[in-house]
Amino acid sequence: VQLQASGGGLVQPGGSLRLFCAASGSIVSIGVMGWYRQAPGKQREFAANIVSGDSTSYTESVKGRFIISRDNAKNTVYLQMNSLKPEDTAVYYCNAYINTWAGWSGYWGQGTQVTVSS
Repeated sequence: VQLQASGGGLVQPGGSLRLFCAASGSIVSIGVMGWYRQAPGKQREFAANIVSGDSTSYTESVKGRFIISRDNAKNTVYLQMNSLKPEDTAVYYCNAYINTWAGWSGYWGQGTQVTVSS
């Protein structure tokens, strides 16, 4: 199983970006999917997640600005990031809890850089 993240880049404050993360491999089903982020010199932190029933959770600092969604047919999770701030600058990692023939395990994508700067 692999998680492939993309969509990061450089954006000015107030701008928007959309991150994508697609899961591939011998997947039976996918449970929760989410995004974490790690700013320079800081620990990785939770940003948002979505369970298979479309229930979502967000860290307080991104509520009202970020929207997480998923396409179960494509095994893909998205993160629409609006009104971006310099403090959103980080490497964003997708995460998913996936069921394969070997059972349930957590998987991480490779990370995609988001830089918010004028």
